[in-house]
Amino acid sequence: MRTILKKILSPFLQKASAVYLSQPRKYSYKNISVWVEPGVFPPFITISTKLLLEFIETLDLKGKTFLELGCGCGILSILAHQKGASVTATDINETALEALKKNAADNDASLEICYSDLFENLTGKTFDYIIINPPYYPKKPNSIAENAWFCGEHFEYFEKLFKQLPEFIHADNQTYMILSEDCKTEQISAIAQKNNLFLKCISRKIVFREVNFIYQIEHKTKSE
Repeated sequence: MRTILKKILSPFLQKASAVYLSQPRKYSYKNISVWVEPGVFPPFITISTKLLLEFIETLDLKGKTFLELGCGCGILSILAHQKGASVTATDINETALEALKKNAADNDASLEICYSDLFENLTGKTFDYIIINPPYYPKKPNSIAENAWFCGEHFEYFEKLFKQLPEFIHADNQTYMILSEDCKTEQISAIAQKNNLFLKCISRKIVFREVNFIYQIEHKTKSE
């Protein structure tokens, strides 16, 4: 019953957020405040951003390189900067990137802000930490804004992500991705395994009766 209800509510949430976000809205976490522009992923109507903020708080990032892949409003990147990381924030949404420049300045955060379709414009770079809050509803996105919600009818986002990701995963770095019980984790995991990657669950939290998981993505070993 709950799964059916969420499938009904998810498109409703997207439409409701479009109305609510027809003008810029402020989103805050502790001493960080950012403006979320129309067409940028709205962190207020899902729990994933807050859970990742709480997770990043636990990491020792001083002197580390940090990539937020698909940064949206960029609040995760700003927090990582505050914790001492050298931060790269990427997105394919130009509106998000332009807004992040102002949000970063407002929070005295020095970030490398880069337009990149996944790792397309990051060739040759290495990162100690990579954080991903992906789209996971299986539907074709019809706009840049919808790319924040929909991964494609055949999970094209994950096919592309997991094909590129092995080049950026090394023994001495860490890559994390958040998913909800609302998505088809088995299918996403299968795509990862096809590319010799393994999703290791390191955190499970229930918020508002929704189970959320943070996975560490690693190279698959022969025993897994």
